[in-house]
Amino acid sequence: MKALELRAKSVADLKTLLIDKRKEQFNLRMQRGSGQPIRSSQVRETRRDIARIKTVLGQKQIGGAA
Repeated sequence: MKALELRAKSVADLKTLLIDKRKEQFNLRMQRGSGQPIRSSQVRETRRDIARIKTVLGQKQIGGAA
């Protein structure tokens, strides 16, 4: 997911997307803990997507307050 795609979304959409990504991250951690094989790149990609979403949310909140 690219930052440009995220900037085009509303704050409400970003918050729901963040919740979905957090659930996905939790499920991946549970799969790893139970011994199921997972792609390590998927864990990294999810973590980075969460960071991108949080960054864009922060930028929108700062921009909206100014």
